[in-house]
Amino acid sequence: MTSFVKPARWADPQIKLFPHQVGFTCPPFDFDAAPSDFLRMAPETVGVHGRMLFAPGYQHGLDQRKQNFGLLEEFVECMATNNADACGQVGSNWVHASGLGVEGIRQHCEMLSEKYETPFHMAGYAMVEALREIGAEKVALNACYHPHSWYQGTVGFLREAGFDVVWAGNFFDQGWFETQQQVDDCVWCFDEDLIWKSFDYTAEQAPNVDAYLINGMSNYRRPSDGLARRPVHHTAALEERLGTPVIGHDTALYWRLFKTLGLAPTSYHGRLLDRLDS
Repeated sequence: MTSFVKPARWADPQIKLFPHQVGFTCPPFDFDAAPSDFLRMAPETVGVHGRMLFAPGYQHGLDQRKQNFGLLEEFVECMATNNADACGQVGSNWVHASGLGVEGIRQHCEMLSEKYETPFHMAGYAMVEALREIGAEKVALNACYHPHSWYQGTVGFLREAGFDVVWAGNFFDQGWFETQQQVDDCVWCFDEDLIWKSFDYTAEQAPNVDAYLINGMSNYRRPSDGLARRPVHHTAALEERLGTPVIGHDTALYWRLFKTLGLAPTSYHGRLLDRLDS
């Protein structure tokens, strides 16, 4: 097998489109907000490109994530060939669905980063790194739309990483919907008031934790204009409301990418991202 070599022409900064270039990928059939979110909060020296994974017949099954895990390497190679400085994988379930375990995922990310000369970060493992960054031990998980099998996988991954998950529950568990199917029918997009109610509920179940977490990549529609926004847009207000760090898989992934680039957001999005300024 021929070893990958990053095209030599990219060593010339004069032909580089942006000083800092980031590639994102997401599961098949999800138009993803991560590239737009990251670009909006980044310095103007940052350029972003998205590339959806392609897997015909994909239905968001955990088994399908495992079957298509190899597509992540294809993504990294594609981005490296086109001179990305860092790559981010959106989708929190891929780490636990892989069956590799926490250390296995760390090694896999390291292997791809070295092989393709381009740092690669997965949202599920970025959450582990973020919690270690702030010194968290006890956490509670607002599992939002994730069905039981999905979020229990996240709980298991976090516990394997050494965190005490004292409570976890999704929107159905919390009583906001009559069935999980009703949650699923929203296709990850909800009215904005739900993010406030669900975190208040989570805090009531687990009042003494080091951080409140939110699973996956849910979206919440702003009442004024219906714009759907990820948890990162609500993090600062949630932390002020709860008095405790709030970390989503979106926030953790953005933090890890900014850290790799040696940059920080141009606006305030909560305590984790603010650490990049120090």
